[in-house]
Amino acid sequence: MQYLQEEQTLGKAYDSRLMRRLLRYAKPYGAWILLCIVLLLVVAAIDLATPYVIKVAIDDHILTADRAYVVVDSAVEHPATVTIQGYTLLREDRLGDLAPGPRLELVKGEGQQYLRSSDGAISLALSPEEAGQLRSYELKSIMRLGGLLLLLLTVGLLLNYGQVYLLQYTGQRIIFDIRKELFAHVQRLSLAFFDGTPVGRLVTRVTNDTQNLNEMYTEVVVNLFKDVFMVLGIIVVMFRLDVRLTIASLAVLPVIAVMTAFFRTKARAAYRETRVRLARINANFAETISGMRIVQIFRQERRKYKEFEEINHDHYQASMRELKVYAIFRPAINLVDLLAKLLLLWVGGNLLLGRSLEFGVLFAFVNYIEMMFRPINDLTEKFNILQASMASAERIFLILDEQPAIQDPPAPLPLGQVQGRIEFKNVWFAYVGEEWVLRDVSFTVEPGQTVAFVGATGAGKTTIMNLLTRFYDIQKGQILIDGKDIRQLSKEELRRQIGLVMQDVFLFSGNIRENIRLYNPKISDEQIEQVARYVNAHHFIEKLPGKYDEPVTERGSTLSAGQRQLIAFARTLAYDPAILILDEATANIDTETEQLIQDALPKLLQGRTSLVVAHRLSTIQDADLIIVLHKGRVHEMGTHQELLAKKGLYYNLYLLQYKEDFSEVQEADYVRK
Repeated sequence: MQYLQEEQTLGKAYDSRLMRRLLRYAKPYGAWILLCIVLLLVVAAIDLATPYVIKVAIDDHILTADRAYVVVDSAVEHPATVTIQGYTLLREDRLGDLAPGPRLELVKGEGQQYLRSSDGAISLALSPEEAGQLRSYELKSIMRLGGLLLLLLTVGLLLNYGQVYLLQYTGQRIIFDIRKELFAHVQRLSLAFFDGTPVGRLVTRVTNDTQNLNEMYTEVVVNLFKDVFMVLGIIVVMFRLDVRLTIASLAVLPVIAVMTAFFRTKARAAYRETRVRLARINANFAETISGMRIVQIFRQERRKYKEFEEINHDHYQASMRELKVYAIFRPAINLVDLLAKLLLLWVGGNLLLGRSLEFGVLFAFVNYIEMMFRPINDLTEKFNILQASMASAERIFLILDEQPAIQDPPAPLPLGQVQGRIEFKNVWFAYVGEEWVLRDVSFTVEPGQTVAFVGATGAGKTTIMNLLTRFYDIQKGQILIDGKDIRQLSKEELRRQIGLVMQDVFLFSGNIRENIRLYNPKISDEQIEQVARYVNAHHFIEKLPGKYDEPVTERGSTLSAGQRQLIAFARTLAYDPAILILDEATANIDTETEQLIQDALPKLLQGRTSLVVAHRLSTIQDADLIIVLHKGRVHEMGTHQELLAKKGLYYNLYLLQYKEDFSEVQEADYVRK
């Protein structure tokens, strides 16, 4: 259902809106992008000039070398004049405004070449040296054009290298900024968001989806200018060369427009479906890896494999549907390209045979048609990238548009020096709708007190801790610290004063020192060692090969539960919070470590307001106040001895844990209550 809702939401997005939003990230790098565009336009101009240079070489110097010559005055200054046997000659098509003399045709006979006038008055038998001299200007011109072509290609290569490097650098900087913003925004979201969002999907957003955006910035946005400039430039050059061939060449453009519009509609739907299926794969894979111990201990490998196989097969089917769209479009464009060339050759061949077209022009047109269809052929790849980027952008912006459920007030109250008085006043809370987890809960914790919370699973103990830290906000009532409603405080300032040690300790990859310091430069190495000694963690840390620099793997898997718990105590103490929360912090540890923690707890609790959630009643017997929760309500309050004297719910809990001869009748009565 969640995936379906996402697909429906994405279907309402518009490319133009997304593109405008994406381009805002490129704005700080506008100068670099503009330089890339200029370089691309220069490279495109060089590409446009290449066929024209070849056309000039063919029509002006290769195929015209056998044209007639005209005798001109020896005083004429022209770079193409040549003197043979006393005659100054110039090719007829280069006369311009010069006065023509006798016209000499170049003829071949009996293995020799001659220059003869039509009336036979002049007949010059050319030696091999003179024949070479006659064509020297053409050879020099061809060499010059070849040098020019080599220069253009070299300059184009260098400019293209600079453009590609600059463009990739700019694209990486843009993606760097997007990833920073995305990661920072995700950290600001409330826990309710993470409760309903698979980890694999978030990983996909930060990795795969941002990479798709990088390809859009580097492959589509800037190169699109080159493609447009190239196509327009080709059309202009073609019209200047020959209008008839240009009209014949462009006759297929309406067909391409219709095909592209059809392709765009089909490709967008296919690509969006593929991206949704990919997110499912990542989410399922991340979940399976995280729960691998449970999968293996309960022998669920086969079931999880079948589940993954179904999701993977859905992705395969979606990918094949996408592939079919592209498999049809590219060959169709190639077919239109071939038809355009056939039409060009048919029209150009007739004109060439009719002597109304030069061969070099037809050769240039063939090259220009090839160049014009190249960006059109690349349209499939660019459109693929564009659709990937649009689909990825939709998902990234869905996260960026997610407003944190826990908002700071416009003008937060200063918390000041925290005394540690905590008050819950008629608090009601539900995670979903009106399925109340806490019902009209009220209690007060005085500064420096240690208050314990006990009750059956689901009674609301951990929920109270989550509400005090504003991981969630209450629906009714008030939570006060030193008389100030926590909803009127800055989340950052509130949480700075609260230390939390949970049952499931999370350690980051790195080393023990940084897991205690949590990268806070204000906490010195001496302070780290001091707090470690204080909570009895120093003795096991010193036994490790790297001591405080001992590497910690993901989630601290190489350390025991008790060792992780001691590090968590040291971490909390290093930050010296005014309010301390211990959420079943001694639930999963061995007896030896428990003794160490029991020795450390008084030191940790001293001088702090402390809230303790515990299942082991032995750990809270010295608490100043014990609050017994039942079905979301405060059922009993008092000290350990007072609650035992009442012989109520706490008394029954105590008997369950410590009285071996607890009768079945009493147990049934407790369950009934």
